[in-house]
Amino acid sequence: MFDSPRPAVVVALPGTGSDAHFARRAFGPASAAAGIDFVAVDPDPAAVIESYRAALDDAATRGPVLAAGISLGAAVAVEWAAGREPGEVGGVVAALPAWTGPDTAECPATHSAAVTAAQLRAEGLDAVIARMRASSPGWLADALTRSWRSQWPGLPAALEEAAQYKWPEPALLDALSVPLAVIAAADDPVHPVTVGREWARRAPRSALTEVTLDEFGADPGIVGRLALRHLG
Repeated sequence: MFDSPRPAVVVALPGTGSDAHFARRAFGPASAAAGIDFVAVDPDPAAVIESYRAALDDAATRGPVLAAGISLGAAVAVEWAAGREPGEVGGVVAALPAWTGPDTAECPATHSAAVTAAQLRAEGLDAVIARMRASSPGWLADALTRSWRSQWPGLPAALEEAAQYKWPEPALLDALSVPLAVIAAADDPVHPVTVGREWARRAPRSALTEVTLDEFGADPGIVGRLALRHLG
């Protein structure tokens, strides 16, 4: 448990291609149990990163923000928190961080986003969803089918924006002054557990919990519970 301002609001940021529905499942129950106001952000496919930052800025007018993100959302949460005054941030949750630093040539999440965007432009939504469902766990296939359809036809542009995103520099993590709860999946090839361990090792006020993808899929709310347990 860390000494930090009690959050006035939790802002939940989805991962690449995901939506507010899944972010709400991940962080909403724990926020409600803690009596903290909650906002789940639906990304604007035409301006994903900016829509996340705008939601965080808006929430900050209500008091300290707990910025809670999954994958791409985790990176935006960390970068946003690093640029605010400490009293404006009640903490950060980084679930499934995918990379560290701007050189993303070997980043599995970046590669996946770029390839999927190209396939969508070439083959259309239904064909790509069918292939995704054939190779994904059921919970993930259902979540992405819903979010991809909701973001179509802007989905390829959203994925391309994610593929071009430069992840937080090591120096930013080293200097992060607010509490950071990292939730990593030990068996996730797209979000390597080594990245979560690095983020927790670098951030001065951090805690790391490792789960499995099956645990995450069976109960997305585990992420919020674990995070708030660490952040108090």
